Formats: sequence, structure tokens, C-alpha cells
Amino acid sequence: MKKLRPWHYLFLLVLVISTIWILRNRTTEMQNSKGRIFGTTYHAKYEYPTSLETEIMERLQQVDATFSMFNSNSLLSRINRGEEVAADSLFARVFTLAQTVSAETNGAFDITVAPLVNAWGFGFSKADSITPALIDSLLPAVGYTHVRLTENGQIEKLHPRVMMDCGAIAKGFAVDHVAAMFDSLGIRNFMIEIGGEVVVRGTNSHGKPWRIGVSVPKPEAGNADVQAVLSVTNKAMATSGNYRNHYVKDGKRYAHTIHPRTGYPVQHSLLSASVVAPDCATADAYATAFMVVGLDSAKSILEQHPELMGYFIYENADGEMATWCTPRMNELLETE
Repeated sequence: MKKLRPWHYLFLLVLVISTIWILRNRTTEMQNSKGRIFGTTYHAKYEYPTSLETEIMERLQQVDATFSMFNSNSLLSRINRGEEVAADSLFARVFTLAQTVSAETNGAFDITVAPLVNAWGFGFSKADSITPALIDSLLPAVGYTHVRLTENGQIEKLHPRVMMDCGAIAKGFAVDHVAAMFDSLGIRNFMIEIGGEVVVRGTNSHGKPWRIGVSVPKPEAGNADVQAVLSVTNKAMATSGNYRNHYVKDGKRYAHTIHPRTGYPVQHSLLSASVVAPDCATADAYATAFMVVGLDSAKSILEQHPELMGYFIYENADGEMATWCTPRMNELLETE
């Protein structure tokens, strides 16, 4: 048998290392899944050998079965009716986060805003029936401190007329719920988006960070009109805005965001709030809170939360659109 020389060993070592590198960096097909859920669309791109559309929809339907306001059999609907039902794990996680964000924003984010939302109607369809007396009668039932989760998983209402609406956090949580499934399957590169709320990991099909657009905040703007593009990886982003959903009365524009403490739609210069956070439910909740409090107060809240990044579009004193963002968010903005 021929004796191996030193350079033979070197060759074999290089061959083994090269093979391992190729196997670890082998590109798997980027799957595309899309559909409709929660009255909007979802879109997912993920590096995996097969399609996961069925599994994605199962995850989304789990969230819908817990938080839907339009499904009379959902857990949230049953809690709002006063039935004695235990919170499932999804509800407990969202409720706990919602209460935390409420406390951090002095009640600007508040899932007990449901009585006010119902009074104003979808798209302010009932705005003409709103009176100060009606708002005054509803406000005592609104307040995140009026409800709590007990140790045995029961929702305890400290006011009998408390009702909850998780619409401003559940969609972000649904994105996290799908992302958690992808993580558990070992998927390193993916993007999942539901109605503009996004979670990304790794890189896109070109091996670069994912590109996420922020829409132009004008009622006439289409979905393709982009104000800014962020280059993001391993983060979540949510955007809330008042520019496409408002009504005008006596010459004043009222935004679709209702202030939980006043009972009326907010009036300020902030048109759009985009938040980047470690998870999408947190980003979703804070984006909503910022649309309630306005630009200056949102800046103050962000100073206390270095884990968050914010990008705001607002109307300046001259009636022109202007932008402001945190320094770390500025680093994510594409310049071309």
C-alpha cells in the first residue's frame, strides 16, 4: 500500500472543510405563501424544502379563534360576554404584554377601548350619533386597570361593562406566532408579513438584509407608494397611521385612532408611526400608542425604551410632510 505524503493529508483536510462549507451554505428554495386572514392579506417568504401554507394558516386560525371580534365563538367574544372561561396561552401572553405597554404609555395603549370603538362604529359610521353624554357614560368602563388575569387563568373585570378589543396587538402577535413556528423548524431566512406588520430573519434570496417599505402617508397614495425603505434583519416592524382612515366634521379632520382617556378620535400632526422592535406584537402596540399620544410624547417614550426604534411622518407647521426617526432607525434607512 502506497504511503500517504503530508501534502495528501493537507488536500484531504481542504476537501473536508470545503464540503462542510458547501453543505452549510447550500441554498434551499425560497418558498412563497400568501392568502387572506383577519380581513387583510398575509405574505411569507421562507427558505424551506416544501411549502408550509397549511401550517401557516393553522397558526393564523389559532390566533383568530382566540382574538376575533367578529367570531362569536372566539375566546375574546366569550370573555366580553361575561362567560367564565379560562384564558388560553395565546390570550395570556397577549394580555400580559398589552398591560405592560399600557403601563409604559400611561394608558395610551388600552385594549379595554372596545366600548368606545363600538360606539363610533367601523369607519366612524356612527359618528353622527356621538354625544358628550354618551362618551361620559362609556368612559367609566374603559381603563386597563379595570381588568386583570388571575393566577388560575381567569379574566377578572373590576367594572362589569369592560370589553376588550385586541385588534391593535393581535395582528402583530399573529406574525410572531408564525415566526415562532419557522424558528422551531430551523428556518434561518424568512419574512412573514400580515397587513403591513412584519418579522424578518436572516437574509433574502439575494443574501442581503430584507427591505421593508414605509408607505407614503396620503389618503390617495397606493400601496406601492413608498416614503422610505429600511434594510432589516432579525427584527420586527409595525406601522400605524391616521391618513387613510378618518372623517371630517365642521372643517376638522378626526383620525381613526380613539384616545382611551378622552373617548374621542385624536387630533395632532402625527400621520404615521413605524416601530422596529424585537417582536411584532410589541411593535404593533407601541405604534398604536404613538398615534394616540402624538409626536412629542412618542419621542419621550422612546427615550425610555432603547430596545425600540421609531420612524415618524408628521405634518409640520407649514402643512408639509416631515419625518423624524431615532438614531438607530436612521442607520437602517436606505439612502438610494
